[in-house]
Amino acid sequence: MKQQMQDGPPFDVESYPVAPEGLDLEQVHVYVRHGERTPVRVRMSDPPASIPADWQMCNTAKSFHETVAGQSPTIDDGLWYKKVVENRHGKTAEGLCLLGELTDVGKQSTYSFGTALRSLYVDRLKFLPQKLEDERLTYFRSTNIARTIESLQHIVHGVYPPSACAPGTIPSIIIRNGVDENLVSNTLACKRLALLELQFAEAAVAVWNSRLEPLDKKVSKYIGGRPLRLDGTPRASGILDTVRSAAAHGFRVPPEFSDENVIGLIETAVTAEWFDIKSEDGRRLGMGRLLADASEKMQRKSQPNSKDPTKLLVHTTHDSTLAALLCTFDVFDDKWPPFTSSVIFELFRKRTPVSQQANFSGLRALSSLWRRRDEHYVRMRYKNKNMVLPMCVEEGKHLPGSPEFCTLEAFQRRVGELTPRDWVGECFPRTCA
Repeated sequence: MKQQMQDGPPFDVESYPVAPEGLDLEQVHVYVRHGERTPVRVRMSDPPASIPADWQMCNTAKSFHETVAGQSPTIDDGLWYKKVVENRHGKTAEGLCLLGELTDVGKQSTYSFGTALRSLYVDRLKFLPQKLEDERLTYFRSTNIARTIESLQHIVHGVYPPSACAPGTIPSIIIRNGVDENLVSNTLACKRLALLELQFAEAAVAVWNSRLEPLDKKVSKYIGGRPLRLDGTPRASGILDTVRSAAAHGFRVPPEFSDENVIGLIETAVTAEWFDIKSEDGRRLGMGRLLADASEKMQRKSQPNSKDPTKLLVHTTHDSTLAALLCTFDVFDDKWPPFTSSVIFELFRKRTPVSQQANFSGLRALSSLWRRRDEHYVRMRYKNKNMVLPMCVEEGKHLPGSPEFCTLEAFQRRVGELTPRDWVGECFPRTCA
């Protein structure tokens, strides 16, 4: 069944296009959706859909050893336990998953994503060392959601397993408080953004509900005879989530959802509801802070004689973040981001030819800012493809002959426009005087 599939693996090392001669990779920013999970709610469990309500696909790592608080971590004073999931009927079963939980399939796909990162950036490009001896080379961060944290744990294990870390070197997984989180469009901390997203959703309902109506005769029988609508019960987004999650785990789904005319229309409507963010305010309040963080790190790395050691930054997040990043740069393909898909920004430095180095010697003596900022380039990638950013297509805003390499200057100019000057202030709903 063709459901939410990418062209090839989530991270394809073999098809990775090496940068043109003269560009040196300096820093990599990865934003990856968590791996395969169970649906976040039980839907379509009754006949004739019969998608299971209980999923026994969480057998990995159900046992834990937690150190008792306030005690030294010896083998005798630990607290041993195992996590057991109980369903709504009070029944337990081996490997039973919670709703929205990362499954064994998701753990394998995120681990494979990590090994692919290692295969490319360690083994093939020699960008990172075989053994991690300085934790500052890497930066690993997750939203404070169990499935993203577990996804990152498996990614880290793929990139730098314990056997590839020097004694005493343990990669850190960074998590922020919800009010400070910028790896998502933080509607909980920004009421203005919540109102904007509600307006976008209402606009989508007005456009798409009537277009979904012809599907009722095909799919209503699977949702209790109710109509399929963006704001229905269940919502169209929930139906799409359940079908995609089930298909990703090999469960049989109703044949109507294999019809591209059906699933394609549902997906288009749902992505319009969730991700069609054309408003500059919505883009600024949603992704502005995240992009400002990335831009600041790139700026620090691009400085002449930079002492910043950080080379690989991996963030585990959600489909909404990937879609928002793509929408913000006007390169979204209007398809729901698959599990373990990623948006990657690579920072490159243009190497100065030896023949030109002598010409710069005088400038270096006069100023530490002798390098022009546009000697650095940013390449954005999604689903193993280079993204040509509309903001960088003009001559002078990209590497000549390679429009996918945006000048750092052009990239940062757009990010600057998207960076809230007073995020907290802008987040209060505007009222008439």
